[in-house]
Amino acid sequence: MAEHITLMAAGELRTALEATAQGDLPAAAAALMSIDPSSWQAIEHRLTVLGGSLPELLATVRDGAA
Repeated sequence: MAEHITLMAAGELRTALEATAQGDLPAAAAALMSIDPSSWQAIEHRLTVLGGSLPELLATVRDGAA
């Protein structure tokens, strides 16, 4: 079965990336912790397929290179 990222999880990930870019790490952490487990696994899988990871993505956004 294909891994599925819910619309809510996609929104929470976007919120986490925006908060990270603004330096609001508590808001980023809260958004990430709101992602359901199945979506979380699907996000991690898709990032791995792309050759990255969530920590790398957050660091890139935080450093302004995205």
